[in-house]
Amino acid sequence: MTAFAELCRRDLRLALRQGADAAMVIAFFVLTVVLFPFGVGPEPNILARIGPGVLWVTALLAAMLSLDRLFQSDLDDGSLEQLVLTPEPLSTMVLAKCLAHWLTTGLPLTLVAPMLALLLNMDGEGMLVLIGSLLLGTPVLSLLGAVGAALALGARRVGALVALLVLPLTIPVLIFGVAAVDAALADLSPRPHLLLLGALLLAALALCPWATAAALRQAVE
Repeated sequence: MTAFAELCRRDLRLALRQGADAAMVIAFFVLTVVLFPFGVGPEPNILARIGPGVLWVTALLAAMLSLDRLFQSDLDDGSLEQLVLTPEPLSTMVLAKCLAHWLTTGLPLTLVAPMLALLLNMDGEGMLVLIGSLLLGTPVLSLLGAVGAALALGARRVGALVALLVLPLTIPVLIFGVAAVDAALADLSPRPHLLLLGALLLAALALCPWATAAALRQAVE
């Protein structure tokens, strides 16, 4: 656990020192959502109807922006080899990096989303479920993204390749996240959709670190 915490702190310090990446994610999220009322018109009913989908899709795309750097800097400076050779389980180290990535991307996106939901005429109940669904769904994006980032290490145009690998896998997260908010807005129970998001998170926690560790070992070899 000490190695886990130290690696997480290290990645957080690096992310704060290079704040442009995190700021770019938030800026992309905000600007993309702000453009939708100009594109579809200011009609409140239309904005409220498309709001959950707009917020989830833009959050998903924003989270993709920083995935290509998840392991690339470690590969460039040689620290990836040290991670692979450490006596600690590599899957645990991967989980620490995924946590740091989520704290610098997924969590800020979740905190900004309610303010943008007001712009899309979403009511209070829908915003609460939106926050809950993002808290469950964005860690899954970081975990799946780690698998894609590890598989794409050393390739040309890493960002595009990671997106092609990861986006199809995120479709269930997107479906259940949007469905939970839609259910809340329709005065239905969002609980089944939130439980499914929780199940996806548990499955990702169990499988993604192991798959990422295997891909990292292959990349180092």
